[in-house]
Amino acid sequence: MGRDVTAVTISGEDRRNYREKVRQCLDVLARMLGESQFEFERPHIGLEIELNLIDSAGDPLMRNADVLKAIADPAWDTELGQFNLEINIPPRELGGQGTGELESEVTEHLDHAEERAQEVGGHLVMIGILPTLRRSDIGEEAISTSGRYKMLNDQIFAARGEEMHIAIDGPEPLRMHTDTITPEAACTSVQFHLQVSPDEFGAYWNAAQALAGPQVALAANSPYLFGHLLHQETRIALFQQSTDTRPEELKAQGVRPRVWFGERWITSVFDLFEENTRYFPALLPLCDEEDPLAVLDTGGIPELGELSLHNGTIYRWNRPIYAVVKGRPHLRVENRVLPAGPTAADVIANGAFYYGLVRMLAEEERPVWSRMSFATAEDNLHRAARDGLDAQLTWPGHGEVPAGRLVLDTLLPLAHEGLELWGVDAARRERLLGIIEDRARTGQTGAAWQIATVRKIQDETGADRHEALRAMTRAYVAHMQRNDPVHTWPVGALD
Repeated sequence: MGRDVTAVTISGEDRRNYREKVRQCLDVLARMLGESQFEFERPHIGLEIELNLIDSAGDPLMRNADVLKAIADPAWDTELGQFNLEINIPPRELGGQGTGELESEVTEHLDHAEERAQEVGGHLVMIGILPTLRRSDIGEEAISTSGRYKMLNDQIFAARGEEMHIAIDGPEPLRMHTDTITPEAACTSVQFHLQVSPDEFGAYWNAAQALAGPQVALAANSPYLFGHLLHQETRIALFQQSTDTRPEELKAQGVRPRVWFGERWITSVFDLFEENTRYFPALLPLCDEEDPLAVLDTGGIPELGELSLHNGTIYRWNRPIYAVVKGRPHLRVENRVLPAGPTAADVIANGAFYYGLVRMLAEEERPVWSRMSFATAEDNLHRAARDGLDAQLTWPGHGEVPAGRLVLDTLLPLAHEGLELWGVDAARRERLLGIIEDRARTGQTGAAWQIATVRKIQDETGADRHEALRAMTRAYVAHMQRNDPVHTWPVGALD
C-alpha cells in the first residue's frame, strides 16, 4: 500500500464516505476502459525487493531507520518490521538495453547498501523468511515507526476482534497466537511488475495465476520459521494467516481472506477491482480531495487514490495496479508469489523465467486457463509451497508431473521463446534461463540448501537449532554477496 498515512480516529461517516468514493473511482475506471483512455506502447517492467537486516551473529537487527539514513538513497524505503528494508528498481523497457543491465544495477544497489549497513553494525539478507527470527522478535515494538503500519495493525485487529492464530503444518508443526501483524514482516518477497494493455490484461493475469505453482516450486526459499522446519516456501501460508482479518466464524461463512489467490479466471482488469469493492471492507478509509469524475470530464487523468489505496490492502498473489505516470494512465500485473533471494542472479533469472513464460501462455491460441480449472492452479501453488521442486503439479496434457520435470521439459522452452519475442538477446536468455535449468536439474533451491546446511551443521558440531540457523545464515550471506547462483553453493557452514 506504498503511501504513508497519518494516524487518525476513523468514524462511521469516514467509512461511508470512503465506500462511496471507492465506488465512484470504480465507475470512472470503467469509463476510462470503455473510452480507451489507456495508452500502451512498448511494455515496461519493474522490480521491488524486500530484505532483512541482521547483526554480526546472524540475528535480526531492529535498525532499519538508521540503515536507511546511512544509505541515503530514495530507491530504498522501510517495510513493516524494523528489521526490513525494500528497494524499488526503476522501470525499464522489457527487452531493451536496460533489461540487460538489471542484474548489475541490483548488485550495485545491494553492495552500496551493504557497505552502509555495516557502518551501523548490520548486514543485508535477501531471503524469504529470516531463519533466525524468534517469537520474542515480533512484538509490537518491532513495527516500523511509519504511521501506516501502526494504523494497519490497529485496523486488522479491530476487524478480527481477537488474537491471530498461526498454524502451519510440516516436519515440525507450528502453532502460536499473536496480538500484532508483525509475523507478516517475516515474509520478504520479490515483486515483478509488467505493464499490460487493458485489452490483454485478463489474459496476462490468468497466465500469471497459472504459473504461480511452478514459479514457487523453482524459487522456494523459506523453510524455517521461529526455529521450526515447515514448508519449502512457508512464506505463502504465513503471509495469508498473519494478515487475516477473519475470526473463525467468518471463515466458516466463506468470507474471503485478504491474502487471496482469487476464485475465477477473469476477462478484464475491471473484474478484479470490482471484486475488491464488493468483497472487502476498507482497512484504511482515507479520502483524497480529488473528484475523479470532474477530473475526467475536464480532460484530465484522475489518480483514483481511494481505489488504489483499497487495492493496496488486498494482497492478491497477482495484483492489478492502476497508476498515472507522467500524466498517462497505465495498468500493471504485480507478480507477488516469489520469496526474495538468494542472489541477484537468482532473482533476475526468476524474473526472466516469469516474463518469458507469461507472454507465451497469455498469447496461446488455446490458453492454459481454458484447459485447467482455477482450483487446480491454486492447488498447484500450495503443493509447490509445501514441497518445492519435489511437488507433484497438475498441468494440461501431462496430468500430475514432478515440478522439476515440468520446468525442464515443458516450461523452459516456452520461456526461451517468450524472451525472444520480448527482444531479449540470445546471450542473456541463455545465461538467465541456464540458471533456472541448472536449479531444476540439481534440485538445489534456496530452501533445499538451507535445510541441508542446517542438518549438516547440527550433525557435525552438535549445535542446537538456533546456533545452526545462525551459522547457516552467515554462510548464506557470504554466498549471496558473491552472487553465485544458489544451485552452485556447497552445503555447510563457512566458519
